[in-house]
Amino acid sequence: MNRLVRGEDGRDWVVRAQMEWRAPATADDFEHDVAGSYGPGIAMIAVTSVLAVSLVAWTPDQVRVPAWVYLAIVLVMLFFPLRWILRRPWTVVAETEGDAAGERPSERWVGTIRGMFTVSGEVKRISRTIQKHSLPDFDGPLHPVE
Repeated sequence: MNRLVRGEDGRDWVVRAQMEWRAPATADDFEHDVAGSYGPGIAMIAVTSVLAVSLVAWTPDQVRVPAWVYLAIVLVMLFFPLRWILRRPWTVVAETEGDAAGERPSERWVGTIRGMFTVSGEVKRISRTIQKHSLPDFDGPLHPVE
């Protein structure tokens, strides 16, 4: 997701967002990453799959299982992978090369936003702030990088 924005001072800014497949390591998230592994998640998927297959396979022939039961099983199996995809962190970067006269220097602002739907709203808000004030908001998710 790339967006070209012209600031009030005439500088052209490029605002781009990219999904990260691994969560960036920060000091705030360190406690959660210490014991993190894929083992419990894989075990839960295996147990849920075995229970779902046994529910379907061990039903007697006289029992008619409604179609919504199969749909509910599929939705339960897809809930956590979809949640994982929709809650991935995105790295948002706003940068400019400066102006042609050399009066305004080049700048680069970087931040992390979590959520696929949240990031599109934040990119629009950042773009509007740059158009109005020629800089991203200091109270927003982006911070200047040197």
